[in-house]
Amino acid sequence: MSPQKMIFSKVAEERLQGHATRKNLYEKIKKHFDNKEIVSFFTSFYYPVMLEDTDANILEGILRKTDLTKGLLLIISSPGGDGLAAERIINLCRSYSASNKYEVIVPGKAKSAATMVCLGANTIHMSKTSELGPVDPMLIITENGKKEHFSVFNLIKGYENLFQRAVRERNNIQPYLQQLNNYDERHINEMRMELAASKDITIKALKGGMLDNFDERQIERKVKIFLTPEKVKTHGRPIYMKDAAGCGLNIHEIDLMDQSWNLIYELYFRLNEYVSRNMIGKCIESRIDTFSSKYVEG
Repeated sequence: MSPQKMIFSKVAEERLQGHATRKNLYEKIKKHFDNKEIVSFFTSFYYPVMLEDTDANILEGILRKTDLTKGLLLIISSPGGDGLAAERIINLCRSYSASNKYEVIVPGKAKSAATMVCLGANTIHMSKTSELGPVDPMLIITENGKKEHFSVFNLIKGYENLFQRAVRERNNIQPYLQQLNNYDERHINEMRMELAASKDITIKALKGGMLDNFDERQIERKVKIFLTPEKVKTHGRPIYMKDAAGCGLNIHEIDLMDQSWNLIYELYFRLNEYVSRNMIGKCIESRIDTFSSKYVEG
């Protein structure tokens, strides 16, 4: 290859933030974490893509090609998605790691189902700017061509409060009945099951990992901030390192000025640019192999 072509290829890689621009970062980061093998799991915050079941299949393909004899360190950035997919990912990470344990790094935001994946780890590495979030499921409703996101927990609570007020009403019950007509009991029961499943996945993930010394009731009390939006008030509100550590989770703080965080942040920036600026919805990769999927609108 001529020098001109080599330079062109290098510039093209840099512009598109291809895999070659990140390989050396994986090598450098792993030296700061006892040579555990690094795998990145990124889904875009820019395009409306979610963590889903097929992602677990892709992740398994990467894990099968990765030497995990010294352990697995998953770098995760995602707005969340399917809780059942998160449960599969937790099982995959534990199963392929030689220690049956894994660790995670949250360089930016790991929300909802991505938080579940973090809670299944034995250590969560965070800085003061890293964000986790509540794991209660969300319902997306399209009205007049506009998508609205609703907390399943809040929808159920709203229905139950309305129903109780109707039962207590001794005079004019009609306004309550009119509002209750907007609800379908079958949908409410389905949402109750989804909420229960989310809680069950989270508690079992913690019981099998960093909170294995506690029973399930104790775990539920400790991590209530994650299970419902009652304390944080809204599903999207961040849960920062201090509050996560206050739940008894095994949180390892990385100083923002630490050399390891400089490397992590560079990798995060490059991957975030890659998935968000090149019509790429998702990227799952190691230093050896990479898989990315194009975002297809609609």
